Amino acid sequence: MSEQRRNLVLLRHAKSAYPDGVADHDRPLAPRGEREAGLAGDWLRDGAPVEPPVQAVLCSSATRTRQTLQRTGIEAPAHITDRIYGATPGALIAEINAVEQYFDFDVQTLLVIGHEPTMSALALGLAGAPGTNATAAERISVKYPTSAMAVLRITGPWSAVELGSAALTAFHVPR
Repeated sequence: MSEQRRNLVLLRHAKSAYPDGVADHDRPLAPRGEREAGLAGDWLRDGAPVEPPVQAVLCSSATRTRQTLQRTGIEAPAHITDRIYGATPGALIAEINAVEQYFDFDVQTLLVIGHEPTMSALALGLAGAPGTNATAAERISVKYPTSAMAVLRITGPWSAVELGSAALTAFHVPR
């Protein structure tokens, strides 16, 4: 197993609107969400404790997640998939395990844009390796608001990611 260190950033989509007659999958961002997605992108580029910066993205096919990605301004190859929308933590781990199949380069920093309650359950489920930030874990267990990001450190290949295999290093809510 590779001892390569990798970064996994779990971003909950930005605040969405609730227009009448629009299916959940198709709900767009609210104006607040547009602003906060931009702030999330600023943090990912300039403040996030990840090196290198985001190199690839796994994103739910929902309108609000795709718009969140667009508003972050992150310019990295993205794999948009229906499998993240409504996914369980286990299904999302399977998507992360398949990163090598989705991108034709060695991804060191991966951004995943998805939904609650999966993002908080996944962040807390993956955390457990030495170096986990207990304060960040406690904050996630209380609330994982829109635009919030958990940063996890992984050692080894994406295919080996499993429950308890990552160190939760940071939790940031851009406001």
